[in-house]
Amino acid sequence: MSEIVLSAETTRETGTRSSRRLRREGRVPAVVYGLSQDPVSIDVDWPELRRALTTDAGVNAVIHLEFGGDKQMSIVKDIQRHPVRRDVTHVDFLLIDPKQDVTVDVPVVMIGEAKEVHDADGMVDQNLFSLTVNAAPDSIPNELEIDISDLVIGDSKRVGDIVLPAGVTTDVDPEETVAVGMITRSTLEAMAADDAAEAEAEGELAEGAEGAEGSDEGGDADEAADSE
Repeated sequence: MSEIVLSAETTRETGTRSSRRLRREGRVPAVVYGLSQDPVSIDVDWPELRRALTTDAGVNAVIHLEFGGDKQMSIVKDIQRHPVRRDVTHVDFLLIDPKQDVTVDVPVVMIGEAKEVHDADGMVDQNLFSLTVNAAPDSIPNELEIDISDLVIGDSKRVGDIVLPAGVTTDVDPEETVAVGMITRSTLEAMAADDAAEAEAEGELAEGAEGAEGSDEGGDADEAADSE
């Protein structure tokens, strides 16, 4: 993939009023830090930032920031958004060393079809949607896959079932649940209704049998009286 380059300005003034003015001009206030360097307040062009973050790598894209007459490798560490409009209001860039691993959150995607679960009118409930991994900057996976084809009701897939690419590691507990096969609420309600109906039918049969038995006993008593 081609190198992602993003130009940044270092002349912005800090403060709410300055930040609002920048956003009206189509720029996003940001800060860049890391590698034992002092934080630097910058601002970037919003359309260019959006393009940088809409590649296959998403927010884990390695971005080469140009500022202060230099170009440095970075990743987006945090994005702040407006609580209502969801506009990007601020970005934190973390400088990284191409020779050192970085820690990032990578999306987890389920693949395959859990046929036994679906045949039992169940569903697959995904509990973990991203996994924190350690990887070299040029080896950060876009996503991680977990195969649920052999999943059954009551069974689960765990972090240890995710096949990590070469050189990629995670410190997350391998026993942490990623997805589980479970009965849906509607299926449970239908099963409960079937059980109730079956119990009611058995009760009616039992009552009918008792009634028939009582009738036979009454008939025998009448016959005995007649014979006397």
